[in-house]
Amino acid sequence: MGAILVALTSAAWPAIRQFGLAFFVTSTWDPVALKFGALPFIYGTLVSSALALALAVPLGLGVAIFLSEMVPDWLRAPIRFLVELLAAIPSVVYGLWGIFVLVPWVRTALGPFLKAHLGFLPLFTGPPIGIGMLTAGLILAIMIIPFIVAVGTEVMRAVPNTQREAAIALGATRWETTRTAILPYARSGIIGAIFLALARALGETMAVTMVIGNVPQIKASLLAPAHTIPAVIANEFTEATTDLYLAALLYAGLVLFVVTLVVNILARLLVTRVARGVEAIRE
Repeated sequence: MGAILVALTSAAWPAIRQFGLAFFVTSTWDPVALKFGALPFIYGTLVSSALALALAVPLGLGVAIFLSEMVPDWLRAPIRFLVELLAAIPSVVYGLWGIFVLVPWVRTALGPFLKAHLGFLPLFTGPPIGIGMLTAGLILAIMIIPFIVAVGTEVMRAVPNTQREAAIALGATRWETTRTAILPYARSGIIGAIFLALARALGETMAVTMVIGNVPQIKASLLAPAHTIPAVIANEFTEATTDLYLAALLYAGLVLFVVTLVVNILARLLVTRVARGVEAIRE
C-alpha cells in the first residue's frame, strides 16, 4: 500500500503542484487548455455510491437477517450461494446488462414514473433518457448487495446464543429477538459490512462507465448524466498526450485510492471489534 501511495503521489506531483487544493473545488476539465478540476467526478462518485447504499442496505440487511435468523437450515446454503454468485459476475457483464436491460427500463418505465409522481423534487427533473446517475446507482446497488449479505450474515451468526435465549425467555418473538438482541449486538459489524460495500461502490469502473453517461457536470437530478473518478480514468487515460493531463488523471486516482483505503480500514476495524467482543464473551 505504501509503495502504491508513493508511486501515485510521485506520478501525480506535477498536477498537485500546479492545481493544489483547487483541484477539488473547480469544475473545469479542459485537456486542451490544460485546466483540470475534479469536482464533477468527485460529486458523481460520492452521489452514485450513496444512492447505491441507500438502495442496497435495506435489501442486503433484510436478506442477512433472513439467512441468519429465519431461514431453514436446508435452504440457507442454496440462497447464500445464489446471492454470493452475484459477486462473481464480471463488471463488464453487469455493464452490458445495464445497457440492454436496465437503461431501457429506466427510460421507459421507472424514469417516467418518478418524473410523473415526484417531478416536483429537484432529484427527478429533466428528461428520463435512461443513462444517468439513477441507472448507475441501481447497478451499483445490485453489485454491492452480496458484500452486505455475506458480512452481515456472518456477523449476526457470531452473536452468542445466550443473547437469543435471554430475549426468548423474556417472551420476545423471533422478530423482537432480532431487533432488540441481535441487531444491537452486531451493530458495529453491520456498519463494517456497509463500509466494505461503500468501498466496492467507490472503486467500480466498467459497469458505471457504461451506464452513467460520462458527462462532467453537477446536476441535482438523478435522471441526468454524470461522471465518476474511475470512469474518467478509464475513458481518458490512453488519450492523455501531455504530462500535465496524465498527472491530473493520476491525481484523481490518488484521491480515489486514499478515500477507498480509509473506508476499508474503518470497515476492518469495525468488523474486528465485533469479533473481539464475541471472543471476550466466550472467555
